[in-house]
Amino acid sequence: MKRNSVQQLTLSALLIAVGVLIPVVMPSIIIGPASFTLASHVPLFVAMFFSPRVATVVALGTAFGFLLTAPFIIALRALSHLVFAVLGAWYLQKWPNIVKQPSKFQLYNIVIAFIHATIEMLVVAAFFLLGGSAQVSYDGSMMTALFGFIGVGGVIHSFIDYNIAFFVANPLSKVYDIPVFKKAKEWK
Repeated sequence: MKRNSVQQLTLSALLIAVGVLIPVVMPSIIIGPASFTLASHVPLFVAMFFSPRVATVVALGTAFGFLLTAPFIIALRALSHLVFAVLGAWYLQKWPNIVKQPSKFQLYNIVIAFIHATIEMLVVAAFFLLGGSAQVSYDGSMMTALFGFIGVGGVIHSFIDYNIAFFVANPLSKVYDIPVFKKAKEWK
């Protein structure tokens, strides 16, 4: 049991480090409160293949990293990842065989992407409505930013990053025990 805890802690720390490093080295597009950095969610999505606990720690750790390095609204968006990460990791624990069924996994991926984008839209809307930025006007441009960039853009970004995470984790699962993939092999 202790060895497993040490492994989870070490894995979580490595995924947090990669999650904080990716925005520094990968190309980004920043439009208002929306930011799109290729592969920025991959460490968190990989954590979801391990357990809800690892996903929780990585979500909190990367949010803290963003708090230190990014505007506050982006750190809040990163903190909101806790919701979809825990839900998604829990679902994978209950139904691990989904990783062996491409069409079902993609449907799961779309659902996670919608949850992800919806939670981020709510966080950004609350931030602005509660006076988080004096420069915001509540007109069509805010709605475009909220629904267009954070909503639709967030769904696409999440969907792409989860596929990258899957294509990284799946081959790794052949040489390293990744719990969801291991359980999927044993699934009846």
